[in-house]
Amino acid sequence: MLKHFIGLQWKSFFRSATFKTEIWFKILMALGALYFIVVFLGMGVGAFFLIKEMEIGDPLRVVNQFMIYYLAFDLVFRYMLQKMPVTNIKPLLYLPISKSKVVNFSLGKTVISFFNLAHAFFFIPFSIVLLVEGYPPLQVVGWHLALMAIIYCNNFINVMVNNQNVVFYVIAALFIVAGASQYYQWFDITIYTGPIFDFFYDIPWTAIIPWLILIGLYYGAFAYFKKHMYLDGGLAKKQTEAKTENLEWLDRFGNLGTFLKNDIKLIKRNKRSRSAVIAGAFFIFYGLLFFTGALEVYDGPFWKIFAGIFVTGGFLFSFGQYVPSWDSSYYPLMMSQNIKYREYLSSKWYLVIIATIISTILATFYIYFGWEAYAAVLVGGIYNIGINSYLVLWGGAYVKTPIDLTSNKKAFGDKQAFNAKTLLLTLPKLVLPIGIYAIGHFLINPMAGYIFVAVFGLLGFVFKNKVFTMIEGIYKKEKYKTLLAYKQK
Repeated sequence: MLKHFIGLQWKSFFRSATFKTEIWFKILMALGALYFIVVFLGMGVGAFFLIKEMEIGDPLRVVNQFMIYYLAFDLVFRYMLQKMPVTNIKPLLYLPISKSKVVNFSLGKTVISFFNLAHAFFFIPFSIVLLVEGYPPLQVVGWHLALMAIIYCNNFINVMVNNQNVVFYVIAALFIVAGASQYYQWFDITIYTGPIFDFFYDIPWTAIIPWLILIGLYYGAFAYFKKHMYLDGGLAKKQTEAKTENLEWLDRFGNLGTFLKNDIKLIKRNKRSRSAVIAGAFFIFYGLLFFTGALEVYDGPFWKIFAGIFVTGGFLFSFGQYVPSWDSSYYPLMMSQNIKYREYLSSKWYLVIIATIISTILATFYIYFGWEAYAAVLVGGIYNIGINSYLVLWGGAYVKTPIDLTSNKKAFGDKQAFNAKTLLLTLPKLVLPIGIYAIGHFLINPMAGYIFVAVFGLLGFVFKNKVFTMIEGIYKKEKYKTLLAYKQK
């Protein structure tokens, strides 16, 4: 039966309508995986000697002290990026295959996920270094097995709470608060969590505890998926009661107001679109990495412009790059109506512009870190409004990714969103403003660099009509390719 399931997955991959896109995307993912493998290997081999050189304590105890943050980051990273155990379940329900076998195969796919195997490239080298340095073998093995079980516990916790957004946000908020409290020396959570991981090393047989928890989580996930494995139950699309909202104050804008109404309702009613708003809110605080000196690698003039672009453009990038995919469920119907592309695109443009202005205002607190910090945020906002707002709409014409509005999965990207055209359009979004700033910075002074970026952004308003005419032509040219892509979801 296992061989049969693997065969089905293999045929699904090669017979896919997007096979050519998928194969290149898989190659890109493989290169990314190799990069992370090298990083984890470097950490595993070098962490012991780096901590020892810093003379801050026993390397193993230091790793145990901060292990809670490692595991918390792993859980958050999984929630955002790890795909759930997906098998084409509905056709299998008509065949003489027990539900238990289908669920076991689906959960088994997560066990060999890269999100689990990647950690081995840190823990195995680190454990070998411990043995070479004279740590007791039995205790090292006990500690290693315990951490291995906890990593897999994270896997099944993520599987069970993946659609429970409230649970995720509460857990994420707790660890953010804990990290901030430790950074500012208000409260140190590692005082209480560090001894737990030390316990697995000091008393090796206690490694059985996380393994028992892991077995319980597996059976919990198994029971949950098996219980909901019915066409009229867990596999059915969720139906929610619609709430009418008039938003009559937008009627004064004519057809543009109608499109804005639809977009506002879409954002308020759907999980995926709300995720874009939440992502935009988180990006406002992204600049703290650059302006507080938290990471020395980002301590440079060019990084400030980079931060300014992201601080003010979180919603612009997370929402704007998926125009018109937000409307993929009814896009064919829209294209059969007498709708002007200019009005449709203008409504999206105004939406991201308003969000960018709001983000720029909310980011005023960066003035606390000096005038240069807020100057970078301000000119980043101007550049996003004047240049990047057009570029995200332009790039959206080539991102033919139908969106499931009821799910926040793939909220950070999709294989169909990766192609040469969208990749090339990334350069003027991020690299160009840094280059413009560099000209002013080196030829005159830092203030001139900021002025150059702001002026370049303001020029975008001068050529608005010409740019919109060009983007409108691209959307018309890509219209039928987009309609075909949305039929293949």
